[in-house]
Amino acid sequence: MNKHDASSVELAPDSVQLTREGGLAWVTLSHPGRLNAITVSMWNQLRVVFDTLSADDSVRCVIVRGEGGQFAAGADIREFPAVRGDLSQVRHYHQHILAPALQAVADCPHPVVAQLEGVCVGGGLEIACQADLRIAGASTRFGVPINKLGFPMAPDEMRGLLALVGRATTMAILLEGRVFDAGEALSLGLLTRVVPDAELADQTRACAERIMRGAPLAARINKRQSRHLQQGAPLDESHYQDFFSYADSHDHREGVDAFLAGRTPVFTGD
Repeated sequence: MNKHDASSVELAPDSVQLTREGGLAWVTLSHPGRLNAITVSMWNQLRVVFDTLSADDSVRCVIVRGEGGQFAAGADIREFPAVRGDLSQVRHYHQHILAPALQAVADCPHPVVAQLEGVCVGGGLEIACQADLRIAGASTRFGVPINKLGFPMAPDEMRGLLALVGRATTMAILLEGRVFDAGEALSLGLLTRVVPDAELADQTRACAERIMRGAPLAARINKRQSRHLQQGAPLDESHYQDFFSYADSHDHREGVDAFLAGRTPVFTGD
């Protein structure tokens, strides 16, 4: 990391940490000794951190990762008796704590890359599903074994998994409750690529740098349009206006001019 261009904000011991280096932001799940199991506080912090990043046009790419060689072992079950002990609490926990956090990741206008290692199960996998790209170390383990806890996946949490892998694979993951390896996760469509464990950080960084060399305006439009098209709703004039808005942009002119001049483009997101 470039020491002259880096800044970080560290939150609580069970925290979601934000680190910036120029246009690249790292969002790190941290719960030492608990495989980064996600507490209520962490879900709330995740929402705040992504809302903050979404409002910052200087961000070009976000990498979400876990601390200490793990991504996340799902929600912190030790909290369940206190935070989801009855029907009212269960609904509040899933609809007003988890769902807004996942939606904040999904709504981020900047490209989001998930760097996955160790365990990526339950709520950890739900977070990863909201990223645009998912790069995993070869030894990473995946799954949603919540059937062993006696409950299904909440609708707002299932939406991300369904959008990524479809109903048949979602049902296989939830009904069997297996924990499976990265090779199988790749074959199921959960992952963008699998890399050797020792190369994971470098490969994820290289991916982010490729993204940041592209035009941020184009990336944001791609995200908006792909989300709308995935919903199956018809395109109206406003959608075409949004898409073709890039035509008069600095980024478009700069990209074409740089190509014709044989130089590296300098994109601004405008």
